[in-house]
Amino acid sequence: MHNPHSFHIPVMGLAFTVDSPFKIAQYGIDSVISISDDELIEKMRKMYSELFEIPYTEITKKIDDYRAKRITSYLNLINELVENKFNELKNNTIEKADEIKKYFRMLPDTSNIKKEFKNFTDKFFNLQEINSWVKENLIPGSIDVNIMTKLDKEYYRDGEKLPVEYNDAHAAFRGFAKSNLKSSIVLSAGMNPRLYGYISKFEDFYPDESGKIKKKITLKVSDYRSALIQGKFLAKKGIWISEYRIESGLNCGGHAFATDGYLMGPILEEFKLHRKEFTGTIFEILKKSLQTQNKIVPKKILPIKITAQGGVGTAEEHNFLLEHYEVDSVGWGSPFLLVPEATTVDKDTREKLIEAKEEDIYLSNISPLGVPFNSLRTDSKEKEKQELIAKGRPGSPCPKQHLLFNTEFTDKPICTASRQYQRIKIKELKEKNLPEKEFKNQYDKITAKACLCVGLGTTALVNYDLERKKEGDAVLICPGPNTAYFSKETSLEEMVEHIYGKTNIISRKDRPNMFIKELSLYLDYLKNKIDETKKDFNAKQEKYFTNFIKNLREGIAYYKRLFSKSTTYFTNSKREIYRALEKNEKLLDNLEMEINELLMITVS
Repeated sequence: MHNPHSFHIPVMGLAFTVDSPFKIAQYGIDSVISISDDELIEKMRKMYSELFEIPYTEITKKIDDYRAKRITSYLNLINELVENKFNELKNNTIEKADEIKKYFRMLPDTSNIKKEFKNFTDKFFNLQEINSWVKENLIPGSIDVNIMTKLDKEYYRDGEKLPVEYNDAHAAFRGFAKSNLKSSIVLSAGMNPRLYGYISKFEDFYPDESGKIKKKITLKVSDYRSALIQGKFLAKKGIWISEYRIESGLNCGGHAFATDGYLMGPILEEFKLHRKEFTGTIFEILKKSLQTQNKIVPKKILPIKITAQGGVGTAEEHNFLLEHYEVDSVGWGSPFLLVPEATTVDKDTREKLIEAKEEDIYLSNISPLGVPFNSLRTDSKEKEKQELIAKGRPGSPCPKQHLLFNTEFTDKPICTASRQYQRIKIKELKEKNLPEKEFKNQYDKITAKACLCVGLGTTALVNYDLERKKEGDAVLICPGPNTAYFSKETSLEEMVEHIYGKTNIISRKDRPNMFIKELSLYLDYLKNKIDETKKDFNAKQEKYFTNFIKNLREGIAYYKRLFSKSTTYFTNSKREIYRALEKNEKLLDNLEMEINELLMITVS
């Protein structure tokens, strides 16, 4: 059966969607759990086990393969709880009449199952027949999971490095692979060849003769080329990617993996134009690989889903993505941070999100990964970080140690947000005897890094009043820029009605079109990149900037053609969109002039 909704809730942080399926899957809504933090997951498993009086035995770090086992146990528990809630909804139509009505009320009017239910109930008044129809036709939302593939820290025991299967991403993947879920794992943050090779060890990821796959792969991508490369890579191992989830490079929450100036509209257009060719090419590679491995080869070409997310905020934008680009689903992330029925956010942090303006949500350098990170200036983790800096004790004690990548001062990798790293780095900085302004600039860059491992998970511990002696109370949240235009706590039904155009919860009149917002974010990003390279501008940077500007120009030209042809969508805002495109094009001209001036100085 196809999903009854045309939207999904992507993964957010470590904790914001950690139990979202339990809250909303019964209404047919898909959502994604992060399975990166096994300690948080174990605490959540204990909480839900006690809440529903289910026997619980702690999986301690002394147990072999504890990370994977914690993840498997939690996913099995959530699956059981979702099945119980959904079966209650289906099997007790009279007692659960309000819930059944809510299920159908929230579906879009275009939903086939909603139309069928109406036709059926118009003809039949027998409650038993209606109950039978509901049992046969209603489906829950999918319990999907996410891992950042590059977060694959190695583990040691008694000073000896453990096999690669015990690495973070590998163990998390195994935790999902061994669970009883029939859903998808979303792979994000780039390609990890070792992990991709590991997938082929699990039979659940291979198709049967009819093309059904028990556990599916969803790949989060930011451009067509990357999708094609990774799709071919996995197909050569006999693994099919069932969904390509296209996310805006900058107009999103969390880590922002900026493209080289490629904008979302042109990227989606490329997928639309080449979808059939794309699918056929990868399927041919898959068939050959399966034949070589003596595995079952599906009789017909396997389907793929193309989905999109990043900055969507109105029903008009939602429907445009579905109809013009023919995507299968649209991701709505950050707005759901204001929906307690769907996500897990502590009250204090949610109130800060409600009050946040554009300038409060910014692209920061706080991530130890060295990737720009969407942050909230007013969250309590930022306040805690600044207080520690003021006390002369910058950095985190690094209790969870998932982001260990730096070997600048140590043999084993450490985290750039750790107190250990920042203490050594600041000492080195002081020995350089730099001018005060330059010292301050370098010092701020070092101390900007924040502990994401702890901060992104704390909200669940605070919200459910769970033990957090190691983590503390400070919460770090990573909303997308779109959050600034949503300014009130919202019910699940109200948010869904907003998505489907039955109501409008955005009171502000100055929210820019999602494509225009992304364009302006890329121009800001480009300006910052230029400013960073002014002192040591070189030929390599010139090539990068020239290509970046070329891609932005092509994107602007594309949008001009797109909006001029559109007679159904954005008719009321078309003039405003054109003005914004012209304004941004002039800003791009100025940035290009700035680059040319830098080049002249370098040559001379």
